[in-house]
Amino acid sequence: MFENVIKHYSDFPKPGIDFIDVLPFLHDKQAFSEAIREIDRLITAPNLATVEARGFLFGAPLLSVSDHVQTLIPFRKKGKLPHAEGDLVRVEIEKEYGSDELFYRLSDFAACQPSGDYIDVTIFDDLLATGGTVDGIVRSLQQQSIGGRRIRLREFIFLVELPALGGRKLLEPVAPVHALMSLEGVE
Repeated sequence: MFENVIKHYSDFPKPGIDFIDVLPFLHDKQAFSEAIREIDRLITAPNLATVEARGFLFGAPLLSVSDHVQTLIPFRKKGKLPHAEGDLVRVEIEKEYGSDELFYRLSDFAACQPSGDYIDVTIFDDLLATGGTVDGIVRSLQQQSIGGRRIRLREFIFLVELPALGGRKLLEPVAPVHALMSLEGVE
């Protein structure tokens, strides 16, 4: 449905990586609007966790257009989140081209709308490749208790999935995985 919107860049950011560029959605109001509607249709949690930076571009509009998304929780790179002592959590992630780290604030989860004993969360990211980014987030969130509430992951939503890299298999045991488009044969 959206395959004609994205662009591919071979050997970026390093040789052997086929970079999938979703930023052309920002050049096409109709495609962007349709993608936001489709993401909204798939979300069942009132709290949406997104990964910088492209995840923010697609997650933030949902605060305005969605009837059920109430809170956006950012996951950012080092040095990007101001925080109080003890509020910042570091997440180690493995990407298809190396290790990295992300950070989130416990106070952002404390601001979430709870569902009984849980804080229900949907995770959105632009691309599902090996699943290493979201797997790192999942492992960290499963260890947290915020105000006595556990974090329950309702689903994972991606704009693009690269099935050949196996990320879905890593995440499906935790929660359903949805992708707006699947690019077969791209690694």
